[in-house]
Amino acid sequence: MQHFPIFVALAGRRVVLSGGGDAAIAKLRLLLKTEANLTVITPAPAKEIEAWEADGKLRIIRRAMEPGDATCAVLFYAADEDEAEDARTVALARADGALTNTVDNLQDSQFITPAIVDRDPVTVAIGTEGAAPVLARAIKADLEERLPTQLGALARIGKAFRKMADALPMGRKRRDFWADYYFNQGTRAIAEGEDAVRPALETLLEQHLNTQDKVGHVSFVGGGPGDPELLTLKARNALDTADVVIHDRLISSEILELARREAILIDAGKEGFGPSMKQEDINALIVKHAKAGAQVVRLKSGDPTVFGRLDEELDACNDAGIGWNIVPGITAASASVASIGQSLTRRGRNASVRFLTGHDMKGFADHDWKILARSGEVAAIYMGKKAARFIQGRLIMHGADPATPVTIIENASRADQRVLPTTLANLAHDIAEADLSGPALTLYGLAPRSVDAVLSQIKTQEFA
Repeated sequence: MQHFPIFVALAGRRVVLSGGGDAAIAKLRLLLKTEANLTVITPAPAKEIEAWEADGKLRIIRRAMEPGDATCAVLFYAADEDEAEDARTVALARADGALTNTVDNLQDSQFITPAIVDRDPVTVAIGTEGAAPVLARAIKADLEERLPTQLGALARIGKAFRKMADALPMGRKRRDFWADYYFNQGTRAIAEGEDAVRPALETLLEQHLNTQDKVGHVSFVGGGPGDPELLTLKARNALDTADVVIHDRLISSEILELARREAILIDAGKEGFGPSMKQEDINALIVKHAKAGAQVVRLKSGDPTVFGRLDEELDACNDAGIGWNIVPGITAASASVASIGQSLTRRGRNASVRFLTGHDMKGFADHDWKILARSGEVAAIYMGKKAARFIQGRLIMHGADPATPVTIIENASRADQRVLPTTLANLAHDIAEADLSGPALTLYGLAPRSVDAVLSQIKTQEFA
């Protein structure tokens, strides 16, 4: 992010613009929505700018810009549409201490003006750092259609009511009141006119003051393999309303960004053969926050029902009398097999697939290797990197063909995904050579559908 988005307070503060043509008019139309004191410096102002001056909306200095003209200005716009003159006025404005923007010149601008959806006082700013103005306009058009025109009126009325709403305790009870206002009662009331909103707010406040606090609840949510676009809508909604998010080590930062900003984020990471938070400590965290009345999201990578120690956490909730629900997620096996263009099952090859773990609480996990060693068997092996030599030895010892295809997918579905096709005979060696650092899933009995399919997924990513 090269430009940090902020909203600058302009009420009663000075903004200066140099220029009097079309570029100046375009910027002024936007700036006139603010409460800034606008000064336009130009020897030849357009008639529209002169009309704004006549209406008392801005002041014109009818000459070229001089040193000191931008003194005390918060922002300065260079809009003379002349490269040399814009450079000159920018130098003067910076000497006066103003932040500068040169119209249609991203490189020389200290700040940029985003595309704006105006539902005053609700304002949505859209920026692409100059990379895709057409995309910004498309997003703006989409939001203009989605956000009702009366949203601004709802926000203004709500703002005036905030002191009354302070009678509600901070936290979930107050948030529930405002959510009810903006998404239910308020929208219905304003359909009858603005005069109907205030009485509806007063009635709504009374209702929320007289309701008991909501009890805590735990949602066990599958965060999927890492790509935020693979989150289910139900998972996304749970993150939107969570007070506390207790997450695994493998949850991507992009997914954590989707949590409500005020939510408490707690890393309860576990790492095979590495430092880990004890399971009993995780159970205690879940119970502690839920008993305090929080809406808790226990965010697990992949699907919480697959090698997620879910039952222990459910038992802890049940023992504490805490309600819970499970939100399934896309497990790593599904994302991994999709990345190589294959199916986990195929008619004539395998009518079943096994989900295995490479190690458990006692060390390397043992399985029915004799059945798995049969021709055509397919397995998705989780947490199998460190157990690769053990798995290889057990399968070959029980008669598996050393030429059986095996594919390792690291960071499935993520931008840094890597795919390593190999065979059972070369499995341990190739994993060691690849130096995998991220979470990896081993697909036993499957090879990428084609070289093109692999390249389309991993693009220019390569293994050592």
